[in-house]
Amino acid sequence: MASTDSSLVLLEADRLALQVGERWLCCEFSLRLAAGECLVLLGPNGAGKTTLLHTLAGLRAPTVGSVRLGGRPYADWDSLAAARFRGLLAQQQPDHFSASVLQTTLIGRHPHLGRWGWESAEDVAVAQAALTEVGLAELAGRDVLSLSGGERQRVSIATLLTQAPRLFLLDEPTNHLDLHYQIAVLELFARLRRQGHGIVMVLHDINLATRFADHVILLDGKGGVLAGTRDDVLQPDHLSRAFEHPIRRLDVDGRTLFIPD
Repeated sequence: MASTDSSLVLLEADRLALQVGERWLCCEFSLRLAAGECLVLLGPNGAGKTTLLHTLAGLRAPTVGSVRLGGRPYADWDSLAAARFRGLLAQQQPDHFSASVLQTTLIGRHPHLGRWGWESAEDVAVAQAALTEVGLAELAGRDVLSLSGGERQRVSIATLLTQAPRLFLLDEPTNHLDLHYQIAVLELFARLRRQGHGIVMVLHDINLATRFADHVILLDGKGGVLAGTRDDVLQPDHLSRAFEHPIRRLDVDGRTLFIPD
């Protein structure tokens, strides 16, 4: 990816490669993500997008290479400090206990509290503002177990907003969302990107990647990886090989679209 001022680099990977069992998910590649940039991970089901995201989040060690958060390896980070710097939206959000939407959202403030700290009025205000951002302010008192899948996904996003990291790592943020909220959520993170946050997200929709990404990592499910700018990676030949289906590019009203042939 294009070089950036090192003082602004939020996430770096150097000669990264991942292996699960006998299978290589991706060969060696490098990346640098600066503040104010969005990276999208694309590829067919089972290609290793979630595994790669978890590696970038410091939840698993790479097989080869290294990952640095804010210029430092994860081993040099205190866990709470790392949680204040980067936040992860997991693909699945199991709810084992009954709690209100607001109480659930306040979990995002835990990295900002002391060992015996309790949420302050300011913390509650941060959580309420996050619920407003995702259109759930009126459901703050509802039991989270009573929500639909799409509502629960928006609570998870509000919880991450409440955490307030500099770097957002999102595993399928549009999961369970209807079209209106898919675009609303991606526009929300686009605004955060413009405010100087870094965004890394797994998407399945090539056209959403075209619309929101600055950089793309394309996995083909066979160990191959292509990393670069959106315009370099999102080309019909690259996409057709990765998804094993002919894909055609259309330019309509100033917007680029990719459709299966």
